[in-house]
Amino acid sequence: MIKMICIISICYGVWYLFLTPGSVSYGPGVFAPQAPIQQKIHSSEPKILLEGYTISSLATFELKAKVLSRKNYSFGRESDLSPTDLALGWGRMSDESVLESISISQSGRWYRWRSNTLPIPKQEIQISSANMHMIPKNEWVREQLSQIKKGDVVTLSGNLVRVDAPDGWSWTSSLTRSDTGDGACEVVLVDNIVIAQM
Repeated sequence: MIKMICIISICYGVWYLFLTPGSVSYGPGVFAPQAPIQQKIHSSEPKILLEGYTISSLATFELKAKVLSRKNYSFGRESDLSPTDLALGWGRMSDESVLESISISQSGRWYRWRSNTLPIPKQEIQISSANMHMIPKNEWVREQLSQIKKGDVVTLSGNLVRVDAPDGWSWTSSLTRSDTGDGACEVVLVDNIVIAQM
């Protein structure tokens, strides 16, 4: 048993060091000034079958944002579709002079932040950042996601979605940036994502 734990620990260490991207810095300044843009989709929109799950689009979704953190997942039903979460910030949450006062982490499909001295109001932090579950629509998007680093500025387009499994399990995206806590994350079926040229 101890030998097995050691092997798993070594494998995780190799994965973390060599397969997890590092980080980049562009210095101070607001690099993504606009909030995400979304538009409600009518229920007649065709559903998509992906990896055995039914995906229903709830709203179109576009944004340009700074990557505050990224986390890869390989366990849990969500990882069948979504291998990566991105914590994203826009407005003043895309300014590194603000972010240097905020500690950001991700775990268990959650994004958390804390600050000893708030550089901007708490509500602004909450409505100008979010943890988003990325569902790549195809292998090209999956490859693009694998290259994204903390600190990158990315543009993406796709749909906010609801995912349903044949056994009744479901996963539904938030449709507002002002919510917090359980259910506040966006579930994004990503059509396109690129690292912005700064």
